[in-house]
Amino acid sequence: MPQKIIINSTPYEARVALLENDALVEIHIERTQQRNIAGNIYLGRVTRVLPGMQAAFVDIGMEKAGFIHVSDLFGGTLPAGYAEDEAEDEAEDDAGPDDELDTAALSAAYRQYGSEDADELAEADADNEPDNADEDSSAQTKRSPSARTGSGGRGRRRRPSAPLLPLEEKIKKNQEILVQVAKESIGTKGPRLTSHISLPGRHLVYTPTAGHIGVSRRIADPKERKRLREIVADMKAEGGFIVRTACEGLTKKEIQGDMRFLLRLWSGLSKKRETNSAPALLHEDMDVTLRIIRDLLTAEVDQVVVDNADDYGRLKEFAATFLPRSRSRIQHYDRPEPIFDHYKVEPQVAKALERRVELKSGGHIVLDQTEALTAIDVNTGRFVGKRDQEETMLRTNLEASQVIVEQLRLRNLGGLIIVDFIDMERAANRNKLTETMRAALKKDKTRSNMRKISELGLVQMTRKRTRESLKQQLCDPCPYCNGNGVLRSVPTLAYTIFRHLPKAAASHPHASTLMIRAHPEVVTFLYDEESAHLEDLERRLGKRFFLRATPSMHLEEYSVEAVGPEPAPPSPSKAGKRGTRSRSRRAAASDSG
Repeated sequence: MPQKIIINSTPYEARVALLENDALVEIHIERTQQRNIAGNIYLGRVTRVLPGMQAAFVDIGMEKAGFIHVSDLFGGTLPAGYAEDEAEDEAEDDAGPDDELDTAALSAAYRQYGSEDADELAEADADNEPDNADEDSSAQTKRSPSARTGSGGRGRRRRPSAPLLPLEEKIKKNQEILVQVAKESIGTKGPRLTSHISLPGRHLVYTPTAGHIGVSRRIADPKERKRLREIVADMKAEGGFIVRTACEGLTKKEIQGDMRFLLRLWSGLSKKRETNSAPALLHEDMDVTLRIIRDLLTAEVDQVVVDNADDYGRLKEFAATFLPRSRSRIQHYDRPEPIFDHYKVEPQVAKALERRVELKSGGHIVLDQTEALTAIDVNTGRFVGKRDQEETMLRTNLEASQVIVEQLRLRNLGGLIIVDFIDMERAANRNKLTETMRAALKKDKTRSNMRKISELGLVQMTRKRTRESLKQQLCDPCPYCNGNGVLRSVPTLAYTIFRHLPKAAASHPHASTLMIRAHPEVVTFLYDEESAHLEDLERRLGKRFFLRATPSMHLEEYSVEAVGPEPAPPSPSKAGKRGTRSRSRRAAASDSG
């Protein structure tokens, strides 16, 4: 499928879009004031230890302190009995495509240690997924020892490992520790940290805190696996290495050149640690423009179009060093029309923020993000089918499963996800839907874990989350409803005022009149629909009520104020008194405009 990478770069913001057949499938946004920090390495200071949660907060110099769990804390060495395959899983989990090396350092190092065959290096970018785990690795995270089934249905049980030492025996308050950002700060939560440092190179991942050599399970040939292990072992380097899929077929010189670079990078980090005091940034990832080119510029990408002349020069230089075959695909866009408008990306970004997504069949899906999970509902909508109800539901569900996976990728939705498909009676249809969705998830590079569809039509799944979703990046909660999405209705507010009036009257026993200030819609409802009940309340409380419409007030806001002296003797004519009060309320409402 033909792909294009469109880059809109400005001094304040960079946006990178990946298109497939001109349809937006991924959007990456980075702002100058909000640089991504995933993969960065810091010297942090422990500010708070929570033994009850077996976790700690670490100051890394950011606005929000980082969070580290005891399972993410080695203190530089593996605990006794810690399983080798767990260390390998951690390195592979943390060595995602967002974890890379400084551009200048990377260029200089590869000029010195790089491959003699530059084209071989270029192909390494085609397989930088974070899920290149070893044959002894599982698709689960390091914090759960039980077996899981990923999007492809694979899973296994790890060898049991010795229990970790309690957190309070490993770190103390004000202690300096070396940490790496595993997940960006999301919402009110600070960044997730780990001390399992991983330094990804072109072909290898260096894990200084582990002493195990692993090989990607995607390298199937036993002879090649053995050869690669021996090449890495010959260096007799401290720490561990994960051999990535891109290593297959490379020469000993190419592989060990990558090893020497990573070892030198770690040595430099260690020296920085000795000369800096916490909190301090020791290693920073490259910006989104180069990072996306590194991760997404594969053989399927026909064009890379960038509208910034400076970034165009940087990309050309980067490609000349690492992606020589791809250099000709990088083009400069210099037309007056904005690049995202020209390639029709802007309206697709706007649609990706909408709650409802239409299906081609006439059905639709609805996506709701909550604090705990993302809920997705599938509906047939206008699609009524042609044969029977079961076939209509199956067709809608199958189409929706493909669109849902696309939306998860486009909107960068992660964490716990619940999909409410349309109920189907036949087990064979539910199985078909499960397999279709798992096949679609295989195309998503972000690791996911999907359970089989239940009899109620629900699918439970998780998707790895390392940064905020598109909606969280681009939107703020509604200031009018405080992000609730709903407001109390006008009748509800009117009857709330009714319940408050007796308390207000008791608080002002000597006042003859109470002034009710509220939003115009509430005042209109009280005057037009509830005037009889308001007058009855006047008689019971012995007070007069004036309504004042205040457009500047929030719909849910109101106030009751005491005005006027002691009440005058009642008029002998009830009808006349009622007419006077009604005219007063009418005048008060009209005075407000």
